[in-house]
Amino acid sequence: MKHMIIKLLEIQNFRKLQSCRIELDKEKTVFIGANNSGKTSAMDALVKFLINRNKFSINDFTLSNWNVLNTIGEKWVNDNRLEELTIDKFRGILPALDIWISVSNDEIHYVTHLIPTLDWTGGLIGVRLLLEAKNIEILYKEYLLAYKAAKDTVPTCEDGDVKEKQLNLWPSNLCEYISKKIESQFVVNAYILDPLKLINADGAEDVTPQKLSENAEPYEGNPLKGLIRIDNINAQRGFSDPEVNIEDVENENSIERASRGKLSIQLRKYYNKHLDPMKLPDPEDIEALYAIKNAQDAFDQKLKQGFKDALEELESLGYPGVANPKISISTKINPLDGLKHNSAVQYAVLDDERSPKLPEQYNGLGYQNLISMVFKLMSFRDEWMQVGKEAKRNNMDLNDYFIPPLHLVFVEEPEAHLHAQVQQVFIRKAYDVLRNHKSLKEQKNFCTQLIVSTHSSHIAHEVSFANLRYFRRIPSQSTEKTPMTVVINLSDVFGEGTNTDKFVERYLKTTHCDLFFADAAILIEGSAERIMVPHFIKYHYPKLYQSYITLLEIGGSHAHRLRPLVEKLGMTCLIITDLDAGKADGHHKSAIPERNKGLVTNNSTLKTWIPEKMKIDELLDLSSQNKVKKYDNFFSIRVAYQAPIMLKLESKEEEFIFNTFEDALVCNNIQLFKNISETSGWIEEFKNAINSNTSVDELKKAFFDIIRGSSSKKAAFALDLLHATDPEKYNPPSYIEEGLDWLETEICIRQKEFDIDMGKLESTMMEEV
Repeated sequence: MKHMIIKLLEIQNFRKLQSCRIELDKEKTVFIGANNSGKTSAMDALVKFLINRNKFSINDFTLSNWNVLNTIGEKWVNDNRLEELTIDKFRGILPALDIWISVSNDEIHYVTHLIPTLDWTGGLIGVRLLLEAKNIEILYKEYLLAYKAAKDTVPTCEDGDVKEKQLNLWPSNLCEYISKKIESQFVVNAYILDPLKLINADGAEDVTPQKLSENAEPYEGNPLKGLIRIDNINAQRGFSDPEVNIEDVENENSIERASRGKLSIQLRKYYNKHLDPMKLPDPEDIEALYAIKNAQDAFDQKLKQGFKDALEELESLGYPGVANPKISISTKINPLDGLKHNSAVQYAVLDDERSPKLPEQYNGLGYQNLISMVFKLMSFRDEWMQVGKEAKRNNMDLNDYFIPPLHLVFVEEPEAHLHAQVQQVFIRKAYDVLRNHKSLKEQKNFCTQLIVSTHSSHIAHEVSFANLRYFRRIPSQSTEKTPMTVVINLSDVFGEGTNTDKFVERYLKTTHCDLFFADAAILIEGSAERIMVPHFIKYHYPKLYQSYITLLEIGGSHAHRLRPLVEKLGMTCLIITDLDAGKADGHHKSAIPERNKGLVTNNSTLKTWIPEKMKIDELLDLSSQNKVKKYDNFFSIRVAYQAPIMLKLESKEEEFIFNTFEDALVCNNIQLFKNISETSGWIEEFKNAINSNTSVDELKKAFFDIIRGSSSKKAAFALDLLHATDPEKYNPPSYIEEGLDWLETEICIRQKEFDIDMGKLESTMMEEV
């Protein structure tokens, strides 16, 4: 039976998320992507709209919309007419969050207050949370008043030298005004959406949210109250300094600020909410209350004996007298006091009751972080499920209280302080912790959805593609535009249950590839290339070396399997592969590459992906431009395979056509190999071949025989090269050089666009300050 879930989130006009859709998995959704791709912005949008509605700032508005707002402000100033005061002009440029919830027929009683039309009988329910002006007319009048006051003030101060100075009094435009008045003049309103107007409900990352009608009225109150419980673990978890003494901190709020991440703080909160026998006692608390009473009586008796002599001495002085009350000493024992010290939570060093114990803050940050996050998840679950005193408290406060059917939990960057294995443990166990309750196991009508943002490849590879949402950066196309983000659902990248899906998931997990977090990727079809290419980049391509480039080695027979993923990610990619010439007939037996011999390639990437050509003659004559496949203005893939060079042996210069990385590398460094001192393995064989053959044809044949004789030596050959000579001295083969030149150019273009965008943002923020 299907149960209620949050199916879609649509974020509009929030920072670089101008219009993006995020499809949520029914259990856990993981946000991934390169730096500055919008993951944190998405989490901030969810937290601000759903939890901290009064925490918005002007910097949350999409930057390109600032000009639109300022243009409206200019019209107000210049026209001075009320005709422009329509809220509809603002709604399309203000931050908003659309929440689409899938509701089955037997759950309609939860959403009766959100039913859009009388014809609705189940399916999707939509709510828009929109940050907008509380009263557009008041905003208009007060902005004009402030703006004119600033303009009128400047001339009265202009005398002498001051006249030459420019005074920038607040506000110079509408955005400046909003930046200081957003809390007092803006509010998050809720609107009911029409499911029939939802475009592409089952997919499509690039969407256009439905437009509200001009006479749309906001919903009174919070439409999600009683429907969704929302909890958040933010990235700034704040583990305390070991030297902080909780007993010296003045109050509970100060303790929280000083030591947010401490388990003892969380235990005290949990005790207060769920366990305190003094609050709303029931039969289960009788034993604990008796224990507290007995302890208190025993302590009172001890104090009376201790103070007996002192009190009798006071009384001997005539005090207290007949009219004065007699002094009595009594105690009050609060069990919570036992947790108000630095050693409330301790860890045993050895598995022995007599072993020394250390306070919690002396454990590693990773251990503290893991325990803290897991306990918070447990607390979220128990508060949702009304464990212990929480149920009594709510029943007394609200007679009609019921548990919300949806529980939405955010966790930002759980990888902080955690090493790889612990990161994987957390993401595997987090959802199970949130569901570890009897009611959640037995009843399927309560749904938990976990959203995690991460920069960790270890976390990304621990979940399936169905859980991943990739944030792809889209650079601005003009100086007037802001870079945007598209959120890509990877659940269907390979189709459902395909062998390719299983292969890629297993392969990426095995190699711990950073593909989901890189600026660009290099796919390499060979172990020798995997060893040598990073050195080519380090010593010959400083700009690439400073960029976040991931290298993924994958065999020639499997590289094309990554095609759906690379194309879905829209990631700039260089594929370094081999020509792999073979005979046209039969099983295409390997052959020495030559022109006009009817040879074909055995390489699946060249045949089926880029450039989709099979004949060796066509591949050899292909121009550099035709080795690039351009998908859009921001996404291209280039292939690099062996291309002919003119090689001079003795006095004759001839064309040399390579077949593999190894023979290409040798010929591009032929003088080095002639004189190399290493005398083992392939290095020795290549050196002997160079020095004993005088024609290109003879050398090609010798190289072909060396490589075909034992292809398993390729990795050993690369390692021997690093041992024999400083890798800085090796020149990359010409075809790899061309490919890396192209990739560096693409990265520089992207970086330039990013620098421009950051410059615009910084200058705008400086103007606001």
